[in-house]
Amino acid sequence: MSVPGTPASERTTCAQARAEVSGVLMEVCCGLPLPEARRLHDDALLVATELTANAIRHAGGTTGFDAGLQGDTLWMRVSDRSPRVPRRAPSRPSVPGGFGWMVVQRLSSHVCVEVGPRGKTITAELDLRVHPGPA
Repeated sequence: MSVPGTPASERTTCAQARAEVSGVLMEVCCGLPLPEARRLHDDALLVATELTANAIRHAGGTTGFDAGLQGDTLWMRVSDRSPRVPRRAPSRPSVPGGFGWMVVQRLSSHVCVEVGPRGKTITAELDLRVHPGPA
């Protein structure tokens, strides 16, 4: 689902977000023992997927996605056209889902929501120091 009038080059799918995050993490994960590298990679891909899927499902689609490293932090930023700030959905056994925002908050060391005149941008950060490297 996409917002009419949004250039196709600005829309990001879950797969594209995961690919970008995987590319950013390639060098970081190389020096880690396999279990830590897998955990970091899996956590980062799950956050990227949830941020992107939530934008697609609840905010009319993404208008941008970016990821990078700053010191010991992996950051991911997704933008959409909705000014609505995400919130935890009440649990309803008859309706699947409703856990994405909670997953993003739990796996991230910091989450920031910025609302502007054209929608919102959510930045999630993962602290790479919680994934210890080789001794």
